[in-house]
Amino acid sequence: MRFGLVNAALLAFGACALFLGVAGCKAKADNKNPASNPAPFMSALTTAPPQSPSDGPPPEKTGGFDGNRAFAQVAKQVSFGPRPSGSAAIAKTQDYFLAELKSYGCTTEVDAFNADTPAGRVPMKNILVKIPGEKPGVILLGTHYDTKRLENFVGADDGGSSTGVMLELARLLCSQRGRYAVWIAFFDGEEAVRQEWQDPDNCYGSREMAARLAISGDISKIKAFLLADIVGTHTPHFKRVDNSTPWLQDLVWDVARKLGYGNIFLDESTTMEDDHKSFLKRNVPSVDVIDPEFGPGGDIFYWHTPEDTLDKISPKTLAIVGHVFLESVKRLQTK
Repeated sequence: MRFGLVNAALLAFGACALFLGVAGCKAKADNKNPASNPAPFMSALTTAPPQSPSDGPPPEKTGGFDGNRAFAQVAKQVSFGPRPSGSAAIAKTQDYFLAELKSYGCTTEVDAFNADTPAGRVPMKNILVKIPGEKPGVILLGTHYDTKRLENFVGADDGGSSTGVMLELARLLCSQRGRYAVWIAFFDGEEAVRQEWQDPDNCYGSREMAARLAISGDISKIKAFLLADIVGTHTPHFKRVDNSTPWLQDLVWDVARKLGYGNIFLDESTTMEDDHKSFLKRNVPSVDVIDPEFGPGGDIFYWHTPEDTLDKISPKTLAIVGHVFLESVKRLQTK
């Protein structure tokens, strides 16, 4: 994703000052140890380090969403090491996702494609969970699961956190049936191959999926697209992304406020380019839930550095985001 000008400038200053020479910094812009075999979920859960100050709340308080399980899913992704598109580590990650989703009873579709990038043709793979509904219409949820091509970058928050949330949502939703179908997209290739975010070097997976859905005609069935990205920080501040669809953003923020998270989902705006733009361009109502806070009081100075590690992730924050997404899906099912 690409942050707005003011945020990008602050981020570049903080990240470069702290980590210059380690990984480099994304340019300012006007708009934004691997495991040998995938292990069962409980293996990830039991090997996750303790997080006693910020353990996730009991699932019964967050609509059934288990922040500790989501955290274990982040830990599992991190265990594979850096996961840029086309790498052996991301292939292991994909195999793990498919095994997990199968264990939940989810129906999945896999789209393997080759993307033309500044580094040449790179193999990528989108994974789409499809949960049937009773009537025509689709509620689409999404995350990217690739990590940026930086040395020693394991992307616990970007995009491990949002992917952990989506895996836990799939565990809960795949056994349910609502008025409308719920699809959950796991996008490859969100990160730019170059250091700087420049079109079209970004959002390869979401552009591929949006194009395929347009060709099939299924894109017209999507009533709403809810994207999550960078949602695990210990000090969450979710601002309204100004190119999100207003009515859908209002719905999600209203849900958050009624759940008691009004101090986390803020009525402040920010500028962001992210995977939701691939669907906005095709007239799909879309909202991006992302934490761009990295100034005083924030802790995302680790963005796109080797410091984006598991200790930056809060099970409590994952539970809050999962709770808001669950309740937003319920609200959309009534529309």
